[in-house]
Amino acid sequence: MTKSFLSLQAIVMAAGLMSFSAAHAQEGSKIAFVSTERIFREAAPAKAAQTKLEQEFAKRDRELQDMAARLKAQSDKLDKDASVLSDSDRAKRQRDLSDLDKEFQRKQREFREDLNQRRNEELAVVLERTNKVIRQIAEAEKYDIVFQEAVYASKRIDITDKVLKELAK
Repeated sequence: MTKSFLSLQAIVMAAGLMSFSAAHAQEGSKIAFVSTERIFREAAPAKAAQTKLEQEFAKRDRELQDMAARLKAQSDKLDKDASVLSDSDRAKRQRDLSDLDKEFQRKQREFREDLNQRRNEELAVVLERTNKVIRQIAEAEKYDIVFQEAVYASKRIDITDKVLKELAK
């Protein structure tokens, strides 16, 4: 195909899309927007999920904090005592400190991975419930489309508050 034919095809397609858009706009399309970020931050189910996660991981978090304190105390003690220790004692304490640090790093990584996995599971449940509420509102108020992500959305089409209110029930 020649370049001029492709250009003509693009012009015809653009004209068709513009006429479709104009006809659709005359019908009075209803568009809405929901801020997923606000839902995850403000919705009652999201807050409940956050509380549940905090309770579930509180013990492991405390253990990690205790381990970090032990690690710091041992490091400080080694720094303080280094000048009076024999080379073999200093090397042994450094190995012990290094081993404790490796264990701490491993437990910290496992904690983060487990927490992220559980957070994703809980947020998936919140998102599923949110999507159900959005569909109910969209059907009841006859919206043609509801966006959950947008670069910009006018407050006029933002129905996040309605969704938050329904999720609170």
